[in-house]
Amino acid sequence: MGVRTPHEMQDPTSYTPGFSYRHGALTCESVSLAGIAERAGTPAFVYSRAAFTAAYRELDRALGRLPHRICYAVKANSNLAVLKGFARLASSFDIVSGGELFRLRSIGVRGEQIVFSGVGKTREEIREGLRARILLFNVESEAELEVLASEAARVGWAAPAAIRVNPDIEAGGHPHIATGHHRHKFGIDWAEARRLYLRHRNSLWIEWRGISGHIGSQITSAAPFWRASARLAKYFAELRGEGIALRLLDIGGGIGIRYTNEKPLTFAEYARALPRTLGSTMRAAGGELLVEPGRALTGNAGVLLTRVLYTKRSRGKTFVIVDAAMNDLIRPALYGAAHRITPVKQPAARVSVSRVDVVGPVCESGDFFLHDWPMPEVDAGDLLAIWSAGAYGFVESSNYNSRPRAAEVLVEGGRFRVVRRRETREDLLRGERI
Repeated sequence: MGVRTPHEMQDPTSYTPGFSYRHGALTCESVSLAGIAERAGTPAFVYSRAAFTAAYRELDRALGRLPHRICYAVKANSNLAVLKGFARLASSFDIVSGGELFRLRSIGVRGEQIVFSGVGKTREEIREGLRARILLFNVESEAELEVLASEAARVGWAAPAAIRVNPDIEAGGHPHIATGHHRHKFGIDWAEARRLYLRHRNSLWIEWRGISGHIGSQITSAAPFWRASARLAKYFAELRGEGIALRLLDIGGGIGIRYTNEKPLTFAEYARALPRTLGSTMRAAGGELLVEPGRALTGNAGVLLTRVLYTKRSRGKTFVIVDAAMNDLIRPALYGAAHRITPVKQPAARVSVSRVDVVGPVCESGDFFLHDWPMPEVDAGDLLAIWSAGAYGFVESSNYNSRPRAAEVLVEGGRFRVVRRRETREDLLRGERI
């Protein structure tokens, strides 16, 4: 029998809204996950609309005294039904590609609700953003600023712009998702950014609307948020003192969530971590604070359903082989991330557990979900839930090993619908020619 540690054996429904055990079976809102798996198949991502709606409203309330705008980070989960849910909440959006802009425009999101970030915007993407009359371009290099000005001259109106300043603050849960240090590719040093603001303050084709920054993702402590936002507020005030009428202060996202034993900030704690002067600064400017959460709103609003294919024992190791794989959820292989895994059928209170490796069928040793994880005995056909898969799950999936991508399912109260059908093998060949 394996050793039980408190964080490993804790019921994830205790901190994951939208999911609960009813009559011994896991449900999303009022819908049985076993029932979803029977009709939609596995692997399948299942999202709770109530969960991400509640998260959005909780963050909005926490920031209530600050003039603010929540811009959901589309890259976290870009399913059209999820985006439509946020649009109905009057959310704005943060995008990092022309494809994400296309998604938003296809569901009727107005340009003035969209902020365009990212270090490598192409000319065509910039043109698309200008034609859509988006709220803000977050510029990340002098070269990009020159392209933005030239494309604005072509369409005949000024481009709404901010510079993403690299605040030289290290934060983030993994090196691949830390973005605020000088060695990272993101943003511009303040001295260089200030020079560009002043150089273009009378430009016909650049309309300075704000300043922005983002220091990383999956941040679970208050200090980095305070330091970064205080630094950006200082720069904001300095530029206004130079006669540049900024109105938008974009502090990015990065709020962490709990996967296994993390202790993330609540939204109220996050709001208290911001400098008290931000409110007066924004009110004096007649402007808004922009925040760009992604994972914090959808991460714990989704699970990945998978079925056990086989169990295998070898020299003291037990492998539970499931039908989901690294092509469905790459975070464990890419970031060393740990997603809690539990049976969909609720285990007995005093069930015996043993340490197992939960792995997928892809031909890579890196195709795993958890090593040495305590698990009740499971058999072929049993259904498992991989938790906290609502962000950076499907959006990072692929067809590696020629595996069709999973279905996506949205639950609303007592009903569910497939909001992305499972790919077929014919889909794998689409676009190819001999």
